Amino acid sequence: MSLTMLPFQFPGVPGVGCAFSTRGFGTVSLSGGDASSASRRASIPALLGVEAFAEVHQVHGVRTVFEPKAQNPHAVPCEQADGMATSRPGLALMIKTADCQPILVAHESGRFVMAVHAGWRGNRQEYPRLAVEEFCERYDLDPAELWAVRGPSLGPAASEFVNFAQEWGPEFLPWYDEARRTVDLWMLARHQLETAGLRPGRILGIDLCTFDNAELFFSYRRFRRFGVEDGRQGSFIWIRAE
Repeated sequence: MSLTMLPFQFPGVPGVGCAFSTRGFGTVSLSGGDASSASRRASIPALLGVEAFAEVHQVHGVRTVFEPKAQNPHAVPCEQADGMATSRPGLALMIKTADCQPILVAHESGRFVMAVHAGWRGNRQEYPRLAVEEFCERYDLDPAELWAVRGPSLGPAASEFVNFAQEWGPEFLPWYDEARRTVDLWMLARHQLETAGLRPGRILGIDLCTFDNAELFFSYRRFRRFGVEDGRQGSFIWIRAE
């Protein structure tokens, strides 16, 4: 039996659920998906034990949608953004990735959650920090009371940038390995979350590289390099209904 979901639980926050889909579940995106993509997406609420899920049209920007509406699983999302936040129980927030970092955030009360899509362009624009700041402002939260987890994504050894100077800039040199021409996106995201006010011990990570684990995850870079099957895995966070 193939592994389809990786469940995750924040310590001491039983009212919030998280899960990361794998290649075994199949792509969660309708764009470029196969004939079964729509029915697969329609199965997500029952699989997670929620009423519905929400998603956005991800564009590698810095916009967050607050209190998004439920998504029709048979329709492509129209609203452009790279993050969502909600206080609605039973609505799962879904981020789609295939190397980018999915960052799931929850308040310790279990009453507010956020999902962030952070590709390298998002890191360059400091979207993890900006998203947390906006999240706290919207719901009047203390960032020290937040938990965050980074899901499977491009690992430090695989995140090569041959045009670093043009694509990044000198302020990101602390995370750049010149010899290997790689950027440690995991540590960069952690730094941006800490800068937003999260406690270091509350920033967690699932250290599985999407490029290196072909049997478990889709990887855009692996697709571009080797022409293997393309797709997107989903990262989900939700407030459990009482």
